[in-house]
Amino acid sequence: MQTVLSHRRIIPSRALARALLPGRFDWLMGLYAENHKRLARLFAPQRLMPGEYVSSVDDGLDVQLSVHERHPYTVELGLSYCIIDSGTGNPAPSAQLRMYLDAQVAEALHCEPGRDLWQVLGPLAPARNVLQHRLRMNSFLNRWLEYLAEQGHSIGTLERLPADEAAA
Repeated sequence: MQTVLSHRRIIPSRALARALLPGRFDWLMGLYAENHKRLARLFAPQRLMPGEYVSSVDDGLDVQLSVHERHPYTVELGLSYCIIDSGTGNPAPSAQLRMYLDAQVAEALHCEPGRDLWQVLGPLAPARNVLQHRLRMNSFLNRWLEYLAEQGHSIGTLERLPADEAAA
């Protein structure tokens, strides 16, 4: 199939689709920007001091937000339910996140606690595999943040845990 444009120039439909649709990298950067907006609107971690926070909306699924570190342009955080996976002993689901305040993007660094990207994909993973993995993680984060907002979680339901409870 071909598309006819003005001046009798014919463009194959595949080339037209490539010109109009975003590439995977563009899609990923868009997800990062949307994740930042959702996260900032939901919990405003850029305004929180380092520590442990819990959001409870009486649905039995409390959410824990851990602000690990704050830097002038980044915030390192963890997001999980207050549920421990019996198989791994880690909170599940959970995600390690980084917010870039100047660029207004947030990325899921990994969704498997205690494992870095190279441990999940292997030490010499092809760039295509890394990109696909990042797309999956950040799509998951995007849907999860949307779900949390629909359930009523917000900065208003977030409570800071005292240091002695956070360590337990």
